[in-house]
Amino acid sequence: MKKIIKFASISVTGFLLSVSSPAFAQQQPASTLSELLNNVEQDLVVQSQEYREREQRFQQQANQQQQILEETQARIAQEEALNAELNATFDANQLTLAERREALRTARADLNELLGTIQGVAGDFRGIFQDSLISAQYDGREEFLDSFIARVASDTEQVRIDEIERFWFFMQQEMVESGNVVTYSDLVSLPSGEQATRSVTRIGSFNAISEGDYLSYSGDIGHLQVLPRQPSGDVVARAAALEAATDGTGVFQVGIDPTGALGGGMMANLINFPTASEQVRDNSGEIGFMIIGLGLIAVVVALWRTFVLTIVAARVNAQVKSDKANKNNPLGRVLLVAEANPHVDTETLELKLGEAILQETPALERFLTLIKIISTIAPLMGLLGTVTGMIAVFQQITVYGAGDPTIMAGGISMALMTTVLGIVAAIPAILMHSWVKSKSDRIIHIMEEQATGIIARKAEAESKTRA
Repeated sequence: MKKIIKFASISVTGFLLSVSSPAFAQQQPASTLSELLNNVEQDLVVQSQEYREREQRFQQQANQQQQILEETQARIAQEEALNAELNATFDANQLTLAERREALRTARADLNELLGTIQGVAGDFRGIFQDSLISAQYDGREEFLDSFIARVASDTEQVRIDEIERFWFFMQQEMVESGNVVTYSDLVSLPSGEQATRSVTRIGSFNAISEGDYLSYSGDIGHLQVLPRQPSGDVVARAAALEAATDGTGVFQVGIDPTGALGGGMMANLINFPTASEQVRDNSGEIGFMIIGLGLIAVVVALWRTFVLTIVAARVNAQVKSDKANKNNPLGRVLLVAEANPHVDTETLELKLGEAILQETPALERFLTLIKIISTIAPLMGLLGTVTGMIAVFQQITVYGAGDPTIMAGGISMALMTTVLGIVAAIPAILMHSWVKSKSDRIIHIMEEQATGIIARKAEAESKTRA
């Protein structure tokens, strides 16, 4: 029993020691109780040494952290002292700056009105210089005026005499150059998007021309541009003639923009104003094109009927002068009816001639109803386009509001353009209808006149026979 207990205790002790220490686990298994005790003693020695080393390292780290903490606290105290010193310096500078500003304000009190006037004039000329054609030739004027205006308006800076003189020079330059016609080379943007260096002829501050093309200038872009749309051919030809002049003594008639540097967009707006065909193409819509189609139909039909009735009228006039009836005209066919019935009484002949005239009338009045219908429908379709355009305008107002009139321009243009097209189509249709109807009525009148004459002669002959 004692052996069993001894063996069990040794086994448990050995298991606990193997779990508690890796160093112990690496030792050789103990075969006797003495070896086991020796192993336990050695492991305790090893563990106590490791503990001392760890404690020593921890103490060193604690000392380092304390040193860092003391250095940080000293740095904080140093920065706080520097901050206090800088705050004191800042407050002193603020007082000094306020005193000097007041001294400057007092010293320039007599110049405030003059500087205010200079600032206002410089601002006005800044707006003129921005889009002036003269600025395309002389760069840097706007940048100088920006800095000059800033210095004049500053409370801490004093404008210099040479700056005022330079501003005066730029004003004189704008006035003098606005009356000169000069030629120089400059960068020009073409409608294709490319840029090229061209010879530019500047006509004062009104217009610039290059190779027969009128140019425009914008300060935002910074260089000249060829107008995408040029004036009429005679205006461009005169501009080219001015460019070709060499001695400068001739007199040339050239189209210029009178707004010049004050606006500079009058000519561009005039030449960019859409033509009648462009307005019809862009603003008429489907209803507009339908009106145009109906108008063309009315004109074509009216011209065709005019041509036909002109030929018929010529044959009828020839028949009136002829003693022999001819089948190639309505009057001849009516006369043939009278010749075919020489022995009928007057009433019967009158009915037969009336029937013959009625048979010829539809051919003479053919398509007159169509022309009349078109002249009536065209204004109504124009009114339909007007209503449709106004509905589109109201829908745009509902979605976008009424703040931007350009949004409503499309619907209003369509409304007005269809009305114009309806009236334009109706007026010639009415005139053509009246013209064609008058020609057909004239032929019918001749036939009725001739038939009445035949009946009258027939009645007169019968009355003489009875007498």
